[in-house]
Amino acid sequence: MEQNNGTGRTEFILLGFAGQHETWPILFMVFLVIYVTSLMGNIGMVLLIKIDPCLHTPMYFFLQHLAFVDLCYTSAITPKMLKNFVGTDHSISFIGCVVQLLVYGTFATVDCYILAAMAVDRYVAICNPLRYPVVMSQKLCIQLLVGSYIMGFLNASVNTGFTFSLKFCKSNAINHFFCDVPPILALSCSNVDFNIKVLTVFVGLNLICTVLVVIFSYLYILAAILRMSSAEGRKKAFSTCASHLTAVTIFYGTLSYMYLHHRTNESQEQEKVASVFYGIIIPMLNPLIYSLRNQDVIDAFKRIGKKCF
Repeated sequence: MEQNNGTGRTEFILLGFAGQHETWPILFMVFLVIYVTSLMGNIGMVLLIKIDPCLHTPMYFFLQHLAFVDLCYTSAITPKMLKNFVGTDHSISFIGCVVQLLVYGTFATVDCYILAAMAVDRYVAICNPLRYPVVMSQKLCIQLLVGSYIMGFLNASVNTGFTFSLKFCKSNAINHFFCDVPPILALSCSNVDFNIKVLTVFVGLNLICTVLVVIFSYLYILAAILRMSSAEGRKKAFSTCASHLTAVTIFYGTLSYMYLHHRTNESQEQEKVASVFYGIIIPMLNPLIYSLRNQDVIDAFKRIGKKCF
């Protein structure tokens, strides 16, 4: 293998999933359907919120960008995985691996912060409804969004930079279906203890900070809902928050398992399954969750349907 200044590699091989290769065409069809559904759902959500004036509110401003972010980070990893299911060349260039990790890491982290911003939005809407238009101003929404992208790029660039500054003189076969930090670190002949600490600190801080925002926001929301005298008001408030809580629970659960648990050789295949959930399945589920469990989105679909047909 030709040497590449300081890295020892010019390309990597993505091993993908273990098991019989005869099952790969079936997996290809399954993940292709999931990816196409994800594309249609997220693009549809972005366009629906853009077109319908009734959805031009802070909540749907963040939901629109959540759909865009989901679309970006699943597109960073899924097409290459699909190609490897049906092709014989499973290689990815060194630069391609760097770009894939940087793009995926940036948008996955942004997803965390947008989910936290959506929790804050629901807190203000339910606990301080009279001040909602003033507090959740367009300026604040843009600031929260820009801050999310800054934190996402910072987290991804630091981990990507430290990871690919190592020497890779072991096997060039990555035991994963995309370029992620843990399986890449396993290929290095350098001391990776510092890299593991950096990964744990950065990912841990991002997860903990955003999770705490979500938890405290919903504790206040729950207290406010229980104080409501109207049963209809409580039902509407629960309905508004249920879809967001569902998405948050699935996303943070699989992401925490992937990056914060103690790794063993036996857990590598389980980590791939977790990666499939938060990298491929959740971007497909989010549009379905927010459309099927959200009356405003359903009404918007009906209005657009009447205009079209």
